[in-house]
Amino acid sequence: MRELDEYKVLVDQSLEEYFNGLGDGKLARAMAYSALLGGKRIRPVMALISAEMFGGSVEEAMPIAMAIEMIHTYSLIHDDLPAMDNDDLRRGKPTNHKVFGEAMAILAGDALLNEAHSLLIRSALKSGSRGAEAALVVSLAAGREGMVEGQVRDLENEGRAASFDELRGCHELKTGMLIAASLEAPAVLFGAGEDERKAMRDLGLKLGLAFQIKDDILDTTSTKEVLGKTPGKDETSGKTTYVSLFGLEKSEEMAKGLTGECLGILKGLDRDTAQLWEMCLALLQRNR
Repeated sequence: MRELDEYKVLVDQSLEEYFNGLGDGKLARAMAYSALLGGKRIRPVMALISAEMFGGSVEEAMPIAMAIEMIHTYSLIHDDLPAMDNDDLRRGKPTNHKVFGEAMAILAGDALLNEAHSLLIRSALKSGSRGAEAALVVSLAAGREGMVEGQVRDLENEGRAASFDELRGCHELKTGMLIAASLEAPAVLFGAGEDERKAMRDLGLKLGLAFQIKDDILDTTSTKEVLGKTPGKDETSGKTTYVSLFGLEKSEEMAKGLTGECLGILKGLDRDTAQLWEMCLALLQRNR
């Protein structure tokens, strides 16, 4: 059984090899800058673990894992833009638009999103209908019905007091959907049944909410040096967060409760879930 860090190393190596192969043009450099800036690689690592849980291999699942990380990276580039969250720092380094300019950052994000779909389609051409269905899971999570709608709701929540239901709905789409796809798409690729697919999807949505609540907690309690990004941005922009709605203590309880629900889902799967179990706990205990 691999350690969690081993999966991250494999993802980092694959991404570096991929982007080194794109050449040295300005667009390729802008894409690679954010994609190779580091990060926890949570989503692609989950994808690889899910693949092995359902009898697949890291090699077969790596295109899905890389595509998901490219989609995540594009979303961060666009999220940091002046028209969105207007942030100057990401993973401890200047954001993409601060290095390459706003126009190039937009194009780099666009290119990463399309590069991701190219990877998914190439993978589907090799793996047949299951690969196509897995690609659709990721595509839907990233698009109008998923992350993009979540970002719309996030922007609409600026300067107003959002309710808990509004906040949860926003984050299920903006954060939870791609995490859910990271778990469900490899399961689909390697033949999981409908009940198992639903379990992985539900796990991802709950884990995404727990992740977001923990983000809100860290945004309140941590520092720029530890987080690698500017803390307190949501408060500055007038966004409702779980901490502003419920306070730190209650937010901590909610994150722990959701993590417990995630572990309950894993208990119900007749698979080797040890690594996902470890990951759920690690995400709850993280400090950045």
